Amino acid sequence: MHSMKATGSQIIVKLLELEGIKTVAGLPGGYILPLYDELNRSSITHVLVRQEQAAGFIAQGIARSTGTPAVCMVTSGPGVMNLLTAVADARCDSVPIIAFTGQVNTSLIGTDAFQEADTFGLSFPITKHSMMVTKAKDLFTAIPKAFTIATSGRPGPVLIDLPKDVQTEVVEFEKWPTLEELHAPLGSLTVNKFASPKKEIETSVAEMAAALNAAEKPVIFVGGGCNNPEASKVLNQIADAYECTMTSSLMGIGVFPKSNKRYLGMVGMHGSLAANKAMYQADVILACGVRFDDRATGVIKEFCPNAKILHIDVDAAEINKIIPSAISVCGDVREVLPLLLKELSSNTSASKERSAWCESLAKENASEESDLVGRCANVPQDSLNPRTFLRTVPDMAKKAGVDPSSLIVTTDVGQHQMWTAQYYPVEKARQLLTSGSLGTMGFGLPAAIGASLSNRDKRVLCMSGDGSILMNIQELATLREQNLDVTVFIFQNGSLGMVRQQQMYLFNKNYSASEFQMEADFITIAKGFGIDGVCVNDDPDWYKKAFTKGPHLVVIKINIDENVLPFVAAGHANIDPLV
Repeated sequence: MHSMKATGSQIIVKLLELEGIKTVAGLPGGYILPLYDELNRSSITHVLVRQEQAAGFIAQGIARSTGTPAVCMVTSGPGVMNLLTAVADARCDSVPIIAFTGQVNTSLIGTDAFQEADTFGLSFPITKHSMMVTKAKDLFTAIPKAFTIATSGRPGPVLIDLPKDVQTEVVEFEKWPTLEELHAPLGSLTVNKFASPKKEIETSVAEMAAALNAAEKPVIFVGGGCNNPEASKVLNQIADAYECTMTSSLMGIGVFPKSNKRYLGMVGMHGSLAANKAMYQADVILACGVRFDDRATGVIKEFCPNAKILHIDVDAAEINKIIPSAISVCGDVREVLPLLLKELSSNTSASKERSAWCESLAKENASEESDLVGRCANVPQDSLNPRTFLRTVPDMAKKAGVDPSSLIVTTDVGQHQMWTAQYYPVEKARQLLTSGSLGTMGFGLPAAIGASLSNRDKRVLCMSGDGSILMNIQELATLREQNLDVTVFIFQNGSLGMVRQQQMYLFNKNYSASEFQMEADFITIAKGFGIDGVCVNDDPDWYKKAFTKGPHLVVIKINIDENVLPFVAAGHANIDPLV
């Protein structure tokens, strides 16, 4: 005998509460109003964005900074279309978000109804999993399935499309299931079908250890799959126990502290000269949670021509996809690396050569970084060196009474992103949140809002440019409403800096559509949203205002001719930068 009744909307809200969701970001519209009606009666806090793309990036800010799945919700048609960029970005960077999208009534699907779009078809190629729920009772399996898929193996976004009549449909059932009951039938989804068998892992790890112990020029190369506290901890233990050089992809920044002299920074197009040189000279490379992206490798045959590749990755599709590996393990780095740690030795016949090579690269890196930091375009006195500025931001925060180790940094995409990756002293996992693979301008501000919502005890810094910030500047309204401890830094050079830089070096200075005809007054704009602003160029005490409670905006005026160096052009090897 059935004893309970609930609408589809009530089921969704109840299951989100069971999954531990405290905050969702979104923007309502007609076809998702039944869900919003129920959401308003729940324990879940809703954060209203001003454009749907920001809802996806706020969810990403929560997920990237905590490692736990986050939720966003939007209406059908244009609501979904605006959200999809953030969903694609989450797929590219392996971020676990769940997107709920309103849809027209099931009877109207395929009739070109008002605000109808083929959400399933549009989202299918850019999600880890996409589904349309056509019966409310199916929500009991669809929602736990979405959370399981989003978080297991290589994480990613899942989209659930919800026709309006499914949200209002009444379902009868005996009792509310527990979280354990909901997830019990889904065990098979958490099994990595392509994972290396345990026996094979033990053999491969022993072979990896033997190769590393014999190596004279070994490099540990880490990516986003290692950018969590657990993997970072064991990798730093490996680096301590076994003297070697460390590098990372853009997504791996934070796995090793920048203050570790043997960590040479990022490899690739804008990677450090020493990191690129290390990869080129290496005889063994331990690649962990990294996929040999084209921005990291440059010309493949000249990326690490003499190296034996040892590859550990949770996604079997990434192993041997770009560069063949001599030894590989398909598995979670958090489970595989502790086995490797036990097998490594710091005292082998190759130790002396290894130590000397590490030392020479570390010295080279320190010297080259110092040279590049000091390099500044011939600029008027009212412009600042962005490299020097970014290096000193934590010190300025400390002077203002904020613990630098508690800072979280988000970026938009462009020159400021690369300068931040190169020079901001990122010391731990999940401290830098950036759009890597899709390279989405407009990511920084909403991601900072999400990071702040889930890390109330920390100040979040958003590094942006005068091109990127205008992509989602309307979210200053959301930031003010939430009254979050976020400081937005805008590097203002009157151009789309990265586009202009490429036109300078590769298109004979034909600056097509990359220089702005008008200069926005960002401090006045921020004031219009109720946020105070300060210009670093005009106020040496800017930090006293920028790090006080609540949201702030900081403008840094830099010269249009400041460029991101080194710069490796397409078709060139990483050890052959243009400048």
